[in-house]
Amino acid sequence: MFGPNNKRTVLLRLMILAGFVAAIWVIQVINSALGYGLNPDFGLIPRRIVGLDGILAMPLLHVSYPHLIANTLPLLLMGALIALTATRALWWVNGIIICLGGALVWALGSHAIHVGASGLVFGWFGFLVVRGLVDRSFITLATSLLIAVAYGSILWGVLPGQDGISWEAHLFGALAGGVAAYAVRTPAHSASKRGTLR
Repeated sequence: MFGPNNKRTVLLRLMILAGFVAAIWVIQVINSALGYGLNPDFGLIPRRIVGLDGILAMPLLHVSYPHLIANTLPLLLMGALIALTATRALWWVNGIIICLGGALVWALGSHAIHVGASGLVFGWFGFLVVRGLVDRSFITLATSLLIAVAYGSILWGVLPGQDGISWEAHLFGALAGGVAAYAVRTPAHSASKRGTLR
């Protein structure tokens, strides 16, 4: 059972997650009203200096409402699992996923405007699965098993061949998530000898 401090931390994380998803929806409404004019201005364009800001902006932009709807549920589910199970350093985890994954797309991706939160979704997927192997704790292994069963089919998204899909963002996001799991150890909430968790 979570102690009071951890309950507050988890609640704060869930509120931040909800605010992040809500902000993406607000941006989508604005972008749609502008005829998706934000995408060429702020999307990630590989090997173009003007496309560098897309490394940070890419997860916030989408090409349609169905595109955003498809990303919303996995964002909420995987984000909630991370918020509930990780104990620290989530800013670093997300920084690695967004910056490393985006930088790899910028350096190696196909020439197109890359937008969408699916790179972040795949990053969280990679982080959750690899963290289960790294920590070898019951909670993280159970979480990674749940994710693998529920969303294992999304791994097909890292393969090229689907028109209009940034498989590079999926692949490099998942790789960046795996790197984050190794680089930033975030043990799962569990019973503590100090009594902070019970």
